[in-house]
Amino acid sequence: MICWLLFKLAVNALPFFAALSMGMFAYNTDAGPIGAMVFAALAGAIAFLAGPLLFATVRSPEFRTLISAAYAVPAGLAGYHAVYGISEIGGTAEPWRVAFGIFGSIIVVLVAWTRMRAYSPVDPRRPVNATGSSLSSGGAAQGQ
Repeated sequence: MICWLLFKLAVNALPFFAALSMGMFAYNTDAGPIGAMVFAALAGAIAFLAGPLLFATVRSPEFRTLISAAYAVPAGLAGYHAVYGISEIGGTAEPWRVAFGIFGSIIVVLVAWTRMRAYSPVDPRRPVNATGSSLSSGGAAQGQ
């Protein structure tokens, strides 16, 4: 259960970091604990929803790559440090901890990247007919 929670947190590192940063900012500017929690929740929700919404509406592959990278890079850093810290508990040697951390980072980056790519409604290079299914060059799609 704890590893699953840690993995989910690593995949959603950017919204979590935005919420934590904005909550600390609000608390340090005398918003109080309740105001800081509300501000943090709003900032986290905006960061959590803005990326997928932008990714689904923008057609440019370059901009989609930038959005995906903005979510995947912090997730990779969080995944590295999470796996590195967990492997330190087992008492493994330093080179193995680094290797496990890099492997964990790659896994978390791939999951974060894949989750962001899942928000793509359709491939922008493939035409779509009125029913929502993609058109093919075969005769069945053209009624032959």
